[in-house]
Amino acid sequence: MHLSQIVLYLSLLIALGPVVLSDQETHQQPPASNPEDAEQCATCDVRQQIKTMRLNAIKSQILSKLRMKEAPNISRDIVKQLLPKAPPLQQLLDQYDVLGDDNREVVMEEDDEHATTETMMMIATEPESVAQVDGEPKCCFFSFAQRFQANRIVRAQLWVHLRPADEATTVFLQISRLMPVTGGSRHIRIRSLKIDVNAGVSSWQSIDVKQVLAVWLRQPETNWGIEINAFDSRGNDLAVTSIEPGEEGLQPFMEVKISEGPKRLRRDSGLDCDENSPESRCCRYPLTVDFEDFGWDWIIAPKRYKANYCTGECEHMHLQKYPHTHLVNKANPRGTAGPCCTPTKMSPINMLYFNRKEQIIYGKIPSMVVDRCGCS
Repeated sequence: MHLSQIVLYLSLLIALGPVVLSDQETHQQPPASNPEDAEQCATCDVRQQIKTMRLNAIKSQILSKLRMKEAPNISRDIVKQLLPKAPPLQQLLDQYDVLGDDNREVVMEEDDEHATTETMMMIATEPESVAQVDGEPKCCFFSFAQRFQANRIVRAQLWVHLRPADEATTVFLQISRLMPVTGGSRHIRIRSLKIDVNAGVSSWQSIDVKQVLAVWLRQPETNWGIEINAFDSRGNDLAVTSIEPGEEGLQPFMEVKISEGPKRLRRDSGLDCDENSPESRCCRYPLTVDFEDFGWDWIIAPKRYKANYCTGECEHMHLQKYPHTHLVNKANPRGTAGPCCTPTKMSPINMLYFNRKEQIIYGKIPSMVVDRCGCS
């Protein structure tokens, strides 16, 4: 009986052996997938790596081109406090709302036909104590970068917010230059403006200060700041010159437009693809940069933009447009890794942002959008 049990056990083991082995093989060797699907998956991985590298490069490029070692430490709460609630800034923001982050079909290139401008908005700060008496006035001093040139100023406007008057009245807006107290006369009136206002209505007023700014730039030692007053018929000063509760974003600021290098229009062209494209050749693919994902609240607008990136194969047979590279590769076929798919045309983006001095800058960041890709 014992012997028969052993024989039965061995018989079952022999019978089940191939089945168990076959089952193991099934787990170890999954069904072969479609070669085209595998290749497509590998291509997606490569594109994802390139996109990550491009995003990291964009972060570094923006800081480098703005001459910043690190991003300004400006939170959303500080942005809300510093951002002027003023017409010129709102106009810029409205432009971004209308245009969105769409790529332009027309890009700009160096030439002598059209001049563009950069805009800076400087929030007023407190003057130095040497220009004050008993801590007054609390406003307003504006600092300027050394790269400012007087002959490149297109426009300079001082914006002042007026509190609502109790009745319809005439307001006299006066701008006076501050001087050191030891110099005798402490004020030199430079501009005045007569404004009729309605009762209970607040308003923004602007006054041309281009000549004053030009003097400050040519003679920086004369810039001690200005004092702003807006007296109504009863002698009440309606000018907002300091931050009081409920008046955040209403402090005076200066809007300066500076001429930049001339540009010309040029039509864009090149091979464009989307993420689902089966194209293997060098091609431009979409990539959206979201500054909020970076944690960069100091960039006011745009919050995102389409940067794009290049990827794809570059074969020697496709190099008729690049004869120099093609000849070099033919002369030294073993000494080169071949051409690479790289941007052949890039354009700037317009950006509204805070710098480290908490000044608002509106200007161009060069070479931030890939307009065209090619092999080189």
